[in-house]
Amino acid sequence: MNKKILLGFILVLLLPVTACAPSSDSTSSSGNGAKVQSFTTGAIPDQDPEKLQRLYGKLAAYLEAELKVPVEYKPVIDYAAAVTAFRVGDLDLVWFGGLTGVQARLQVEEAEAIAQRDIDAEFHTVFIANKSSGIKPIKNIKDLKVLKGHTLTFGSESSTSGRLMPQYFLQQAGVTLDDFQGEVGFSKSHDATIQLVEAGSYKVGALNEQVWKSRVAAGNVDLKKVELIWRTPAYYDYHWVINPKVKERYGDDFVERVQAALLKLDPNVPEQKEILDLFGATKFISTKNDNYSEIEAIGRKIGKIK
Repeated sequence: MNKKILLGFILVLLLPVTACAPSSDSTSSSGNGAKVQSFTTGAIPDQDPEKLQRLYGKLAAYLEAELKVPVEYKPVIDYAAAVTAFRVGDLDLVWFGGLTGVQARLQVEEAEAIAQRDIDAEFHTVFIANKSSGIKPIKNIKDLKVLKGHTLTFGSESSTSGRLMPQYFLQQAGVTLDDFQGEVGFSKSHDATIQLVEAGSYKVGALNEQVWKSRVAAGNVDLKKVELIWRTPAYYDYHWVINPKVKERYGDDFVERVQAALLKLDPNVPEQKEILDLFGATKFISTKNDNYSEIEAIGRKIGKIK
């Protein structure tokens, strides 16, 4: 009986220790017991949400291991929400398109473009058409005039490859949005643009070349119904933008550490190759704010930047 009483007394003494044990959450403890706030990542929702969740979940795990801080991916509902979340500090590191990256940096002083894929220094938009339209492949920008009178859909209203640059090249050819049949559509994603043109809901669509190529390679496009008709000249597009306030939380060298982790992704390491493949890249390279000055100028001309 005395042993039972003693055991019960010991359990009572241990109970407060168990009750006060830290629970699992999005923070971790530093050596002195202080909580470390999660480093939050996000991206413009330009593709299928399930693919984005898989991609950025894997990237978050990689960055957490490299940076030694908790990393969390937070999805957003649209392009504008990504810019807003970055501005108010809900997202620390965001994968932006050229236009949204400029919009975000203009709203956050000292925000930096730090990395882009190898394909983003010379990116392209493609115009696709439903074969029932009778539109033939276009060889010269001035021949974009043959699109007049047809229906057209862009992607998101704030997409660089799915709206800004294709509208700019149309203007270069003397084609305005009023020249199309009915109102120009906005599908909200590159995948949706392909589906709408394939279905004949719109005769013409403009989208990210990398998404087009990957969907064709995967057999997800019915090439009996839709075809590529024109590829734009090259321009700078997608890139990572980081909020300067991360230095206050993680140290003055944190921006450089994040950049180094992104540039370190190696296609010879299977887990890292999977991340790069999901991005449609063989590697990340460094970039800088000045690379997007042309995007900013076109954005102001078209009215997407004030």
